[in-house]
Order: sequence, then C-alpha cells, then structure tokens
Amino acid sequence: MTISIDDYKALSRELDPKKLQKTILNLLLKLQNVERGSLWIERNNMYECVESLGHQSEALKGVKLSPNEKSIVGWVIQNGKMTIAEAGADDRHFSRIEQNFEIKSKHILCFPLLLKGKDVYGAVQVIDTSTDGDHLNLNPEYLTMLQEMVDIGSIALGNSLEFQKQQYKYAQLSQTLSSLRGKNSIIGKSASVSKALKLVKNYAATNYPVLISGESGTGKELFAEEIHVQSDRATKPFLTQNCSAIPENLLESELFGYVKGAFTGASANKLGLFEAADGGTVFLDEIGDMDINLQAKLLRVLQENEIKPLGGTHTRKINIRIISATNRKLEEEVRSGRFREDLYYRLNVLPLKLPSLHERKEDIPLLTEYFLTREASSNHMLPKKLTPEAMSAMKTHKWPGNIRELENTIKQFQAMVPGDTIQLSELPAHIASPVIKAETIITRQGTDSPQKFADEASSTFNIASMTWSELESSYVMMLLEKHKWNVSQAARAAGINRSTFDSRMKKLGITKGVD
Repeated sequence: MTISIDDYKALSRELDPKKLQKTILNLLLKLQNVERGSLWIERNNMYECVESLGHQSEALKGVKLSPNEKSIVGWVIQNGKMTIAEAGADDRHFSRIEQNFEIKSKHILCFPLLLKGKDVYGAVQVIDTSTDGDHLNLNPEYLTMLQEMVDIGSIALGNSLEFQKQQYKYAQLSQTLSSLRGKNSIIGKSASVSKALKLVKNYAATNYPVLISGESGTGKELFAEEIHVQSDRATKPFLTQNCSAIPENLLESELFGYVKGAFTGASANKLGLFEAADGGTVFLDEIGDMDINLQAKLLRVLQENEIKPLGGTHTRKINIRIISATNRKLEEEVRSGRFREDLYYRLNVLPLKLPSLHERKEDIPLLTEYFLTREASSNHMLPKKLTPEAMSAMKTHKWPGNIRELENTIKQFQAMVPGDTIQLSELPAHIASPVIKAETIITRQGTDSPQKFADEASSTFNIASMTWSELESSYVMMLLEKHKWNVSQAARAAGINRSTFDSRMKKLGITKGVD
C-alpha cells in the first residue's frame, strides 16, 4: 500500500493538534493493515498516551510511563530512532501495560515524532496482535517511506502546536486589551481623565450639542464616540467629518447632500451626512476651520433640526445630535470675526476640555502598555516591554503630538527594536536625549549635588530649551536609577527628607515603569 496525495493533504490541512495526532495514528494503522496502535508524548518528565486505537483504547489513554521504566516507546523517545521489537523477546519491551489491560502483542513498530530542529516530541507505535502470521510490512524501503510520512506528520504537528500556542497568546492579548480599556474605550486613570469620563457619562444622558476642545492628538473623536456609545443613540449611526480636510463647496455637499442636476456632474441624488446619520450622532472635527458661510447653514440645522440638500427646494426634518471638536480657541475666533458667535453658543452647550498627554503623565505607562499590546496583537508578535529607565524618559517627554505621537512612537518600537525589552538607548533621540545627558552629567560629576548637576548641565546642553520640570525630572530620575530606585537613598543623596522627595516624584509624575 502506498501513501496518496490525499493522505498528505490530511496531514497538512489540520490545525488541531489532537485531531492531527489521531490522523497520524490512523494513517499509520491503515498503511500497515493493523487495528491497534497508540501515540505517546513526553509531558512533565513522563511518557503519556494521548491517542489510542484498537482493543482497550479508551482505557489506555492517559496512561503514563516513567523514563526509568523499560518500554519500546521510552527507548524511541530517548534515542530518536525507529525500532522494531518482538514482544516478549526484546528486553526493551515492558509487559506491565499488556498485563493490566489483557492485551497480547506480537510485533511492535515504533516511530519517533521529530519536530523542527529534530527535537523529539513523542512516539507513535503500531502493534501486530495477530496469531496467524506477520501482518506488519517490514520491508526496509516501505519502512523508510513510512518514516518520511511520520516526519511530515510530525512537522505538521509542530506547526499545529505553534498555531495553538499563538492563538492562546492572542486570546491573552485580547483579554489584556479589554482589561486595559475597562468599561470605556478611553485608556487612563488620571484625575483629569476621570473627570472627563464623568462628564461623558452625564452628557450621554442628554441630546444637547457637545463641544470638545483640546490639543491635536488628545483623542477628541474617541471621546465623542464614547458619548454616542453611552447614549440612547448607540444603535444608530455615528458618522464623522473633518471640516478642514476638504474645500467649502465639497464639505457642504458632504454634509447636506445634493439633488440630481444641482451642479455639473450631479448625475444622481446624493444623501448627505446629516440625513444619513438620522437618529444618531454626527461628529464634526476641526469645526473652527469651517467657512463662515457654511457656518450659517449649520446654525439652521441646530436651530430647526432640518436640512435642505444642494439644489433642493424642500427642507427635510432630521433627528441628530451634533458633537463638534476643535484645537483652536473659538472665543478668539469669535472676537476676530472668523467664527459666528451665535453658532459658538449653539455648539458649546456642553463643553468638554481634554487634557494634553503632558498633563496626564501618570497615564503614559498604561497607554504605552495598551499600544504595545495592541500593536503586538495586530502584527502577530509578543508585546515588548520598557525598562524603568526608558519608561521614565517616556514620562518626562513633553509629547507635543499627544496620544497620536505616543501611538506612532510605539509602532516604531514594534518595527525597529529587535528584542523583547526596549532600553533607554533604543528610544528616539528627542525622547532619550535629556535623560542620557543628565545621566552623563551625574556620572562625570561623581556627586549627587543638585547645584553641581545644574552647573554641569548648563555647560553640557542648552538648559534654556528645557522647562524647570524637565530638568528636575531628569535629576530625580537619575538619582533613582543610580540608587536602584531606593527612594530613601535617593532622597538622602538629594539632601531632602523622604516625604519631600515622594512629593516631588508625585508632582513630576515619576513612578517605576512597567517591568
């Protein structure tokens, strides 16, 4: 009997290790035309039967042999070689199992299961129990063919085990992501974020317009969506439009839609964003960039809850909630005449000011862990970790691009840092430089004196370009690193008491990073 293409396909397509083990054993029994066999693996320093076919097969599953006991299976696993044994005549044969299960064997043919790298995973054996002659085909060429088949099955088994392992890890990553998110999609436990989330909950219970303000990259759209998700509009559309991304005439058609023939190229009616979101929420980002003429039409939407498509003659009633966002100071835009005052007050019924990342430094470790885990999961990798020194540098950095900058930095880590641990020296220069420079100064001075630290700092790099908190953070972190994060020793080195040093650490947002 020969091995068919379908046999090889059966080995290669299966990703469940348990099913694949049974497939290997079934195939081997078929090719040797016998009915009894078993598959054993090495687990917890024992040889365990994980698959069995034939007489007493269910009872045999789970049976364990010690490596110190004589057995054909044990010999094959220990030597990594195929063997043929005659039951009773071979001193490697151990009869305890046959006696316990009332099984009689004549010949045993056993193959090692070799994973990639030739590591022995276990052994598979077929047993001839016939009394009317030999049933096993022991022709050397045929046995070589069977060994090749078992080798291919072993490689497939190794791949399935790795696939199962990765699936488990990805499930763990998903659980980690969920736990980091908590009940909300917003990551953070700082006082400023907690305050914002409390407002989100309160605002979600109403239908009033919300104006979200904050620097670029602080997560304004995420907060807007969270308001929508927690509201009674959650099952309806949440549609977004960036008001600075397209010209005024195109923005108007995107928001209000148009009728056929409204302008050259309008060959069919087009539904606008406001009408498409009926019953739900529209998020208008960068509202401060909207043209003054279009602002008047938006004001009518807020006042009358109705729209008129471009080229249309009739208005249409809509039921939407508008959440807008800006990184501009709209009060100044109103004073300068670039933004309508009446529209500003219509939009700003419920204000929500988001903190910059620099103002919520205590959230940086949590956000970093979240992004590292998310990027690892999406790229089928294991998440990297930052050393305490690297995390301290991340917390000291001002993050002018806020969370968006942090997110992009994490993506760079995932792509460019080769190991599992991100060192201080592997951070981008603009993040690591202030800390490394401060470390160089302390090492060169050979003293923990803040005065000498400042004197040396002023001659080493442009101290005027750093804020006082940045310089103080560098000094405090270097003391902690020098004294292996023993806060009491670091405080004594700085010449202040422990409680004062603790207070400075808390104010600067310095905590030991994720290990």
